Amino acid sequence: MSTPAQPTVPTPAAYPARLDVDFEPEHHRVTTLFRLVLVIPVAIVYGALTAGATSTVVYESGRTVTTSTGGIVAGLSTATMLMILFRKRYPRWWFDFARELTRFATRIGAYVVLLTDDYPSTVDAQKVHLDLDYPDVERDLNRWLPLVKWFLAIPHYVVLFFLSIGAFFAVVVAWFAILFTGRYPRSLFDYVLGVGRWALRVNAYAFLLLTDRYPPFSLR
Repeated sequence: MSTPAQPTVPTPAAYPARLDVDFEPEHHRVTTLFRLVLVIPVAIVYGALTAGATSTVVYESGRTVTTSTGGIVAGLSTATMLMILFRKRYPRWWFDFARELTRFATRIGAYVVLLTDDYPSTVDAQKVHLDLDYPDVERDLNRWLPLVKWFLAIPHYVVLFFLSIGAFFAVVVAWFAILFTGRYPRSLFDYVLGVGRWALRVNAYAFLLLTDRYPPFSLR
């Protein structure tokens, strides 16, 4: 008698925003000790790239008005929302720029929270692997959802607030662990990386507008 075929369980498709960092238990004690100082130059580069412009106008009456723009990140998100809403398009070069900017920011973040000892590159992926899938706007995106995605993601903001507090203390503990042992505890590494994954998925959904799939509540 033939054995009846077992029903196959479909494997869920990967979320269109993915992050991984190569785990290396051995870390450099000296660069770990001065990490917040060493990151300043590349942080200035990122800040100069993304900062908004501020202007101050003083009128004859003595009244002073200061105006500021939201910077390139907010501008790109708003422009993408308008393009999807009115044209149902997501220009590929906008996506490519947003992806590379997100990768650069993630490499800086990974360096700050001690996930890697590699000084953040403006070009090379190094040990930080971040992938974003280019959306098929006509097939995969609802043109009206970008108006409310930031609101729908509020539960994630709340959870990420508490997860980020835990990640802060995890990094502090890891900092001391590296200084005394030269090693990053794997459990702390996985937790901090998981919070980064969670935040990336929320960013891809609510602000990069890459997908209409609601982000999972998961560190994996």
